[in-house]
Amino acid sequence: MSINQKAARALFSLPEDLIYLNGAYMSPNLKTVEQAGMRAIQRKNYPGHYTIDDFFKPGDELRKLFAQLVGSTEPNRIAIIPSVSYGMANAANNIPLDPSDEIVIVGEQFPSNYYIWERRAAETGAKIKIVSAPESENRAADWNQLILEFIHSKTKVVSMSQVHWADGTFFDLVAIQERIHSMGGYLVLDLTQSLGALPFSLQEIKADVIVCAAYKWLLGPYSIGTAYYSERFDKGTPIEESWINRVGSQDFSQLVNYESRHRAGARKYEVGEASNFILLPMMTEGLKQIFEWGPENIQNHTDEISKDCIQHLRKHGYLIEDDRYRAKHLFGIRIPDGRDIENMQASLSKHKIKISFRGDAARVSPNVYNSEEDFSILLDCLI
Repeated sequence: MSINQKAARALFSLPEDLIYLNGAYMSPNLKTVEQAGMRAIQRKNYPGHYTIDDFFKPGDELRKLFAQLVGSTEPNRIAIIPSVSYGMANAANNIPLDPSDEIVIVGEQFPSNYYIWERRAAETGAKIKIVSAPESENRAADWNQLILEFIHSKTKVVSMSQVHWADGTFFDLVAIQERIHSMGGYLVLDLTQSLGALPFSLQEIKADVIVCAAYKWLLGPYSIGTAYYSERFDKGTPIEESWINRVGSQDFSQLVNYESRHRAGARKYEVGEASNFILLPMMTEGLKQIFEWGPENIQNHTDEISKDCIQHLRKHGYLIEDDRYRAKHLFGIRIPDGRDIENMQASLSKHKIKISFRGDAARVSPNVYNSEEDFSILLDCLI
């Protein structure tokens, strides 16, 4: 299926003259997401509209959609969370660590996937091993090989992403999960910068934990997300205790009778007030639209509209990762020495092009609302 770019752009509230190539920073609102939020805000004007079903059924729908997106047949393994750091904390606090264990982390990954491991290492004596990108001609391929070499009998956790948040480097999670699981360890993934725009399946990549914020490629609002926890976490302890995660919590008349049992699967790991009456329907609308387009089609669209620009940039000395080892919806452009960065940024601003700069790379992250013409204008600004 090919995506009709003009029809797709019309579904967003983007200014006509804005070239938004910054989805990795934050997605623009779909009009349906905006409308869902406005309806939800207005509904609270009269709280009497809310029923017991409102506390449970919208969350059930969201869990089913997210489970389908990651290739799981078990919606009860999905938890609604407020942030990546929250979902990571539940994972890290329930993986047993001792001083002989090692935690493997990819270099320069997003801080929410680092700080909790830093704390757990300090608490347990476990050691963090950071696998930095090599300075080699075949950077991405060599980086993937280095990660595999870092995983051995002492490795308890590999915590990483599917693509690097700063430059879109693609990681071979199939090989990595096979290696870490052969050692009895855990694979913990932050998919915030890929899920929704890049296909993923638990049938192929058997992660132990998946954590994903909604406000980027899931086209949802800020301060809500979802997480998957495998059966290895069924006997774990959540970082907070919520009434709604307990058996029988749908019977409000019995809440005075305290219940020690949690709901099955990963529901114990949900944030309190997971029934969020405003953010939850907004995230659900974003997921529904992603299913209409399909992550594979989003990948194909972003590849098709950007490939000519990338080819020309490479000819002018810009470094962009080999196509086999980078995402198409998110990639870094390393600028050659001697280029006037200030003039380049002024030109981008003049043409109302929004991208990000992360480390030594200009990060470009298109979506379905972008066109080949957008990349032609970007090319003119950079060369």
